[in-house]
Amino acid sequence: MAIVVIAGRKGGIGKSTIAGNLAAEFAAMGETVAALDADPQHSLAAWAKQGDGMLLQCVEKLDRGSPSELHAKVRAAQKTADIVVIDTPPGMQDIAYQAMLAADLVLLPCGPSPLDLFPLKEALGLALKARAERRSKKPRIRFVPSKVLKNTNLGRDLSSSLEKLGKKVLPGIGQRIVVAEAVMSGLTVREYAPGSTAQVEFEELAKAVHKIVRR
Repeated sequence: MAIVVIAGRKGGIGKSTIAGNLAAEFAAMGETVAALDADPQHSLAAWAKQGDGMLLQCVEKLDRGSPSELHAKVRAAQKTADIVVIDTPPGMQDIAYQAMLAADLVLLPCGPSPLDLFPLKEALGLALKARAERRSKKPRIRFVPSKVLKNTNLGRDLSSSLEKLGKKVLPGIGQRIVVAEAVMSGLTVREYAPGSTAQVEFEELAKAVHKIVRR
């Protein structure tokens, strides 16, 4: 059983979108998936309730948003799931930190704006603190370029900017209207637009993540 945490100190960087679509791609690989919505806004749970797709079956939200509830949900998910995906809140550092302490892998999405790099460094520091407390190589830490406009200088330069922070960069996710349309339909991109460029991007990201957690 592997735990993948998606974290960030800034809202609007695509954490919930990445969490939901990774869950779908893992399921397509034959893994049993549980997705925990630890964000008080419950964006992931609200997305699932919009339709009757796979997220409706695997997403569970934290009602109280406490560390004890988080650990209880993780323990329960471990009994049935091959991979647990945790979507963490940007503003509640304690919840994110507790999730990182349990994680095998922490994904840190970052948008193309230079202003996104400052909160990213804070999230990176939190993940490194969790690793130091565990005295382990876990959680492993990876950056994910998110909401990238591929044909802009900012989009092209994002990966190299992230690499300078000292952690490996996984395949990025572009800013695509089909992703928003899928959320509005209560579906993952794999369900809404299979074979689309957006779905292929999430698939490539999921393969890279899967390789790390199953190593």
